[in-house]
Amino acid sequence: MIYTELGKTGLRVSQIGVGSWQIGSKSWGWGDEYSEEETIQAIRTAIEHGINFIDTAEMYGDGESERIIGKAIRGMRDRVVIATKVWPTHLTYDGVLKACEGSLRRLSVDVIDLYQIHWPNPLIPISQTMKAMERLVKDGKIRHIGVSNFSLKILIKAQEALKREEIVSNQVKYNMIERQAEKELLPYAERNKITIIAYSPLAQGLLTGKYSPTNRPRDYVRRINILFDEENLRRLQPLIQLLREIANNRGKKPSQVALNWLIKRPEVIAIPGVKRPAQAEENAGAADFRLTDEELRMIEETLRNIKIRKAASIIKIPLRLIVG
Repeated sequence: MIYTELGKTGLRVSQIGVGSWQIGSKSWGWGDEYSEEETIQAIRTAIEHGINFIDTAEMYGDGESERIIGKAIRGMRDRVVIATKVWPTHLTYDGVLKACEGSLRRLSVDVIDLYQIHWPNPLIPISQTMKAMERLVKDGKIRHIGVSNFSLKILIKAQEALKREEIVSNQVKYNMIERQAEKELLPYAERNKITIIAYSPLAQGLLTGKYSPTNRPRDYVRRINILFDEENLRRLQPLIQLLREIANNRGKKPSQVALNWLIKRPEVIAIPGVKRPAQAEENAGAADFRLTDEELRMIEETLRNIKIRKAASIIKIPLRLIVG
């Protein structure tokens, strides 16, 4: 496993972590396609393979994600860095304090290592939110402050609202296909030693190579994702084929190549989801090799030639919801 520093905290975290949006969520097939027991075993398998960063949120599965992670890490707390998030409707001063108590209780821990604002809320002054975050640090309820889905402008504003602490991370959507973070956030993060936590690092499973124009996912979450439109899946096949070729040459899986591409930057942590132990083991295997300059060049060249269809794919979302 490869480890990097979380912001400027001195805390060492694995560059491959565990994302948990799918835990407890019926939209992802919870209870039908995978179970609580499988998920707990998957998290423990991840830890056994050197993964020490686990990310969740109070809204995932209406708190079920935090509760299950709390069960999974029982007896292993000293081996993991726990990150969770407060929902934007809870960003008043009192709301943040109350939400944190709820997360601590569900996780069954005394302190949260990284507490993040899940989304910015323009209706609540950021100064009020950050005052509460600093209070939580002072009281020993949380160790570090992070944000999620913050643009560079809002990130800077949030940092300016802090009096004693620093923002150590920003969690954003980032993968081979969705690379908006590279425009402003990544250069700023590199200059200021802020960790970028990449959620959806496999583009909701698309970069595993499992899906094609004739084999599309049927769960609600991915039916409303334009990347899984039949035409976009067709356009993405050259990339999927290249990932397969590189993976075959390396004795790896396409997903491992896609994750390795992300963590070539020391300021990036990738947090793929896990449903089963085999997935956790596979994710961990993304960190024991490095892509060559030639492999990186081929990936970039392929990506430059792919154009995602947006407007037409968005219009087709209602149809995908009906027929899959």
